[in-house]
Amino acid sequence: MIDEMQTLEQNGTWELVPLPLDKKTVGCRWVYTIKIGPNGEADRLKARLVAKGCTQIYGLDYCDTFSHVAKITTVRLFLAMVAMRRWPLHQLDIKNVFLHGDLEEEIYMEQPPGFVVQGKYGLVCKLHRSLYGLKQSP
Repeated sequence: MIDEMQTLEQNGTWELVPLPLDKKTVGCRWVYTIKIGPNGEADRLKARLVAKGCTQIYGLDYCDTFSHVAKITTVRLFLAMVAMRRWPLHQLDIKNVFLHGDLEEEIYMEQPPGFVVQGKYGLVCKLHRSLYGLKQSP
């Protein structure tokens, strides 16, 4: 969780501000996963902060949703080309792989559970970048 929070802070995902009177907040929660190693044992534990985008209202909190999708046939074609041309292929494991897209709408989120800044209990996170779970997320 600490690694995830540090990454979100480094990316400038949000800033703490007072909630405007005409806005509502989107909740958030932590989602935990167990990464399994090649030998079948638990390799590491991972935590991800996810916004509760199901509470967003079309036209108020968001207007358009769009996500890029790579079809399996495209991936297979790419891998076949790599094999035929003997190109080097590398696997990359990134801790925070989500592309934090810039938000056009004003979205306010509650402070993450367990990471509420002391002395700033009444403030909320004004999101500058997208998070998992939002309607704007790919």
